[in-house]
Amino acid sequence: MTARIGLPAPDFTMDTVTFENGFPIPKSLVDYRGKWLMLFFYPFDFSKVCPTELLSLNRRIKEFSDLNVEVLGISGDSIHTHKAWMRSGDGIGPLSFPLASDYSKEATMNYGVLDEATKAPLRATFIIDPEGIVQYSVISNSKVGRSVDETLRVISALQSGGLCPMDWNPGQKTIS
Repeated sequence: MTARIGLPAPDFTMDTVTFENGFPIPKSLVDYRGKWLMLFFYPFDFSKVCPTELLSLNRRIKEFSDLNVEVLGISGDSIHTHKAWMRSGDGIGPLSFPLASDYSKEATMNYGVLDEATKAPLRATFIIDPEGIVQYSVISNSKVGRSVDETLRVISALQSGGLCPMDWNPGQKTIS
């Protein structure tokens, strides 16, 4: 199974961790029913590009919340590695969204984002609607971080219900 636009998102159940609780909390796709989900995969904790993305998302989490969007980050690192990364002096500190451990690589494979060379997830983003349908996906080179602005723009476009031309931004007219 691979995630495809317009089809149900592959189900998952993974342990997650947040800075506040420090204990694994299992999360499944069904937990996000009724809300939009921005599911993103990243290669590794304690890397160079990944913390720039997570910290940028964390600074703007209210903008996602205002759009009724939950955020879930996934890597193949263990829950213990996530906790160490959040708590270490050179780590990322507390986050306002959970990090999931796909140590088995099951979700990584089901979403079609396993890098065979590194056995880690590729840098990938999936936007899943409240009914559990994949509405957007992008997979990019692991050397290049994503844009929070673009992700928020795409979510707004999807939620507008209209046809959105290139460079469309919230507040602009859609195509009828």
